[in-house]
Amino acid sequence: MEAIERYISGNMSADERRAFEQLRLQNSDVDQRVIEHQQFVGLLKQYGERVELENRLNAIHSEIDVHALVEEATERPLWIVQLWRNHHSKISVAASIAIFAILGTLFVAGSLSTKSGYIELVREVDKLRTDIRGGKYRSVSQVVKPAAMSYDKYRGTGFAITGNGLIATNFHVIEKADSVYVQNAAGKSYRAKLVYSDPNSDVAILKITDTAFRNLGPIPYTFKKSESDLAESVFTYGFPQDSAHYDDGRITQQSGLNGDSIDYQISVPLNPGNSGGPLLDSRGNVVGVVKARLTQQQGVYFASKSSYLLAALDSLAQDSTIRKPILNSKNTLSGLSRSQQVKKLRNYVFLVKVYAKN
Repeated sequence: MEAIERYISGNMSADERRAFEQLRLQNSDVDQRVIEHQQFVGLLKQYGERVELENRLNAIHSEIDVHALVEEATERPLWIVQLWRNHHSKISVAASIAIFAILGTLFVAGSLSTKSGYIELVREVDKLRTDIRGGKYRSVSQVVKPAAMSYDKYRGTGFAITGNGLIATNFHVIEKADSVYVQNAAGKSYRAKLVYSDPNSDVAILKITDTAFRNLGPIPYTFKKSESDLAESVFTYGFPQDSAHYDDGRITQQSGLNGDSIDYQISVPLNPGNSGGPLLDSRGNVVGVVKARLTQQQGVYFASKSSYLLAALDSLAQDSTIRKPILNSKNTLSGLSRSQQVKKLRNYVFLVKVYAKN
């Protein structure tokens, strides 16, 4: 516990921190204890902020002469006061209904999240059905449904790990799937299956099983093993819309929510549908997998570090019949302009389409 507290508080040396993070990768019990402790610390912080707010409100209340205000309002009641006196019970019920309706709408729309202060950026397609039928989203209407009782319900992004069809994405993108398809830049869809997932690091690995799929050839990027630097320039390429979208920014913090070392905090703008996309540095190394944004604050986004994707690939070889993939060691994106890098990426980044029963 002492080591966990030193790790979270940032009191470890660089060597100690690297050793501890390696221990987290190797020992799931230690990793879970770190996450639980970070959540506990976060709750304590929230409680402290709440107490501070209550103290401030009490201080403000003590400065207000409530009795004088009541007497003034009693002598010359405003129309709103008279309305409240006559209909306060009805107004209270109506206000309660309105509040619940607003909260329900926010929850369904994805503006509220039950996950520790941030929202995962998978895109729900069901809300787009009317527009799809009307022709606004033409490319979606061309999707072939795998079964009469299923439909394309959730969408995210994935990217190639190897040329033979291993695809990385987020676990939360595919966790409710009955079946999964991935669509390439040319609009062609291929059936895929889940071969490995790690909910703790929010990493999932798919394998394209479609007989129509052809090998992509050498992957143009490499996967960074070490941690990226603070303020490093990064970018992503994914599918918040039906066509691919590019955005860039910087690594703004080397840990995620409440100091979680699994994630980077980044300034790259992300939207629903970006989840599972690659986060790359200026040299074309994959440094993470984009995943979420903060709900209470604008401009704060998160990506899982690439070291956890690499750990997932190690576990894949141990837990399945799939051999450990041989990763590309030659980065052909390095030295290119950003527009040239993005052009080379387009054949290796996929729209992930999740089908679920009605």
